[in-house]
Amino acid sequence: MIAAEPAQPSSVGTRSSGEVVVSITGLTKVFKDFWGRPKARAVDNVDFQVRRGEVFGLLGPNGSGKSTTVKLMLGLLYPTKGHIEVFGHSPRHVATKSRIGYLPEESYLYRYLDSRETLEFFGNLFCLPKSDRANRTEQLLEMVGLSQTRTRAVGEFSKGMQRRIGLAQALINDPDLIILDEPTSGLDPIGCREVKDLIVALARRGKTVILSSHLLSDVEDVCDRVVIYYGGKVQAMGTLKELLATPDAIRITTPALSRETMERVLQTIRQDVAEDKVQVDTPTQNLESYFLAVVQRAQQAAAQTSGAMSGATVAAYLRGNEESGPAPDKILERLAMPQAAAPVAAAPIQPAETVDRQKLDALTRAAESAPLPVRTTAVPEPAADLNKANEKLSALLGKQE
Repeated sequence: MIAAEPAQPSSVGTRSSGEVVVSITGLTKVFKDFWGRPKARAVDNVDFQVRRGEVFGLLGPNGSGKSTTVKLMLGLLYPTKGHIEVFGHSPRHVATKSRIGYLPEESYLYRYLDSRETLEFFGNLFCLPKSDRANRTEQLLEMVGLSQTRTRAVGEFSKGMQRRIGLAQALINDPDLIILDEPTSGLDPIGCREVKDLIVALARRGKTVILSSHLLSDVEDVCDRVVIYYGGKVQAMGTLKELLATPDAIRITTPALSRETMERVLQTIRQDVAEDKVQVDTPTQNLESYFLAVVQRAQQAAAQTSGAMSGATVAAYLRGNEESGPAPDKILERLAMPQAAAPVAAAPIQPAETVDRQKLDALTRAAESAPLPVRTTAVPEPAADLNKANEKLSALLGKQE
């Protein structure tokens, strides 16, 4: 390969439409001390717009004003000066808030609720019907790879697993605007890739995503346009193709060439370009691609893990009318393809009402005369096989007789 500069990322700006979702004009936020004196100018006269179907990146060093801008868009802070519109309304408009999904930089969750209860709780805040809450909860847990840990308390989760459940709660209401603040923080490389694939899938469906991240490689992979803050001001803004293009260098990629052909090509190039300006090297894959290939081989070999699993397909209600078949270039679908296995017949579940009422009464009378020893046991799953309970019940009655 003959290369002068790194390849430029391809912009996916064709996804966006002309409809403006977020409009910010002259936005300024000045924090004041107890006496009302200016303490910090966090955002200083910022202007930009975000359109429907666009992935918009907020970049900048710590303290540059990104999080303050996000809080102003959510109506959590009041601007000192300027104007903000979200879906044509004030950020504090209640109906507008129901169309927004937000993943904060730190996951604030009730630590004693399990995964399913957490999503049920947030779904109830949006007044979702019970059937929709249950359906979306199952789809989201499968999507973020937490279906095997649905009964564990969220407080026991690692940071990466908390980010996964936090992402699920941000999508429970099927929002039209998703604001993600450091969504890949604490995630393993598989989780990072899945989040990026999910963001692209949401934008393809027409959702608007605002992404604030310090991981520039993630932003480069998914964002259509970015704005770069410094000192509360916008220092640069535009599409990635516009910002990253290097017009004074080109890259040529070919299959492996023979030595004679390579010499002829270099001789032709050196007629117009100085020899020290030409670089010849062998292309390599990035570490993320290599890592994912190693994990995929391990999964195909049926290796076991007690941690978070690779997510399955994007939740059906988030895909909308798109086809549900797995895309070959999406790690979200590829890594979690189940291996072929013989179907296992489910054991019949006997309803609790079929337990003999006379046996229960007899057992109660026996327990009153000779109390049985108490032993602490784990609470069984709701779908446990009650046939075993009946067998134990019969055995206990036989001993009493």
